[in-house]
Amino acid sequence: MKQRLFILSQYLLPHHLLSRLIGCAAECRAAWFKDRLIGWFAKQYQVNMSEAQVEDLSAYEHFNAFFTRALKDGARPLDATPGAILCPADGAVSQLGPIEQGRIFQAKGHSYSVLELLGGDAERAAPFMGGDFATIYLSPKDYHRVHMPLGGTLKEMVYVPGRLFSVNQTTAENVPELFARNERVVCLFDTERGPMAVVLVGAMIVASIETVWAGLVTPPKRELKTTRYDAAARAAIELTKGGELGRFKLGSTAIVLFGPQQVQWAEGLVAGSPVRMGQALAQPRS
Repeated sequence: MKQRLFILSQYLLPHHLLSRLIGCAAECRAAWFKDRLIGWFAKQYQVNMSEAQVEDLSAYEHFNAFFTRALKDGARPLDATPGAILCPADGAVSQLGPIEQGRIFQAKGHSYSVLELLGGDAERAAPFMGGDFATIYLSPKDYHRVHMPLGGTLKEMVYVPGRLFSVNQTTAENVPELFARNERVVCLFDTERGPMAVVLVGAMIVASIETVWAGLVTPPKRELKTTRYDAAARAAIELTKGGELGRFKLGSTAIVLFGPQQVQWAEGLVAGSPVRMGQALAQPRS
């Protein structure tokens, strides 16, 4: 009964209004407010501040600065195995595996369309048909910057409007096509393993998504927006393996896609496996 009420509330709540209100609170600089909020959050979720460049909770100008905090050098060493594909974020594996018949497994009998996930363009989705995916869930306590699994050249960024359902295990098991319904930012790269997509999925109370090249990605109108980064139009944007790609202001999910026969997921990784940014997520297929 409790679970049913939670799922019902997900459909009834004004997702964007609630997220905007919480986003405003997360930017509040009043010390009496932000210090209490940050202190409560760090204690409630047992955030490991010894990893942070700034360990003093009161030194952050607002909650969002704390939430997107940088880590100390060496806190997330990058796997040095030749060819290793790195995990883009701290969190846990929600699901990973093959893309079958154009669909990605979500949970408990649910799946969703690659075409819809990437914004509805068949040409954009085609390179990933028959490929592989990994979905990484970032919990509240995690480091909330997303990094590059491989070095690559940015080709396209697509903002896809949508709902802001929560993205925990309960909603994954009960909300059909969850990740293809939520607001998201699709980042497409050329890499040594061919096309790679990193999809940053918004969620309930996620105030915003940022990328290192575009900053805050929230168009004035919540409608599909595509930005191409071909050399003829603008200077090429090259991101290094392990380099920062973007960040969530309040956390969510990152989905990585590769084309057919390009990667082999690391042995032992299954749904629920804890992961850290920089560890080996996969190896190249020979």
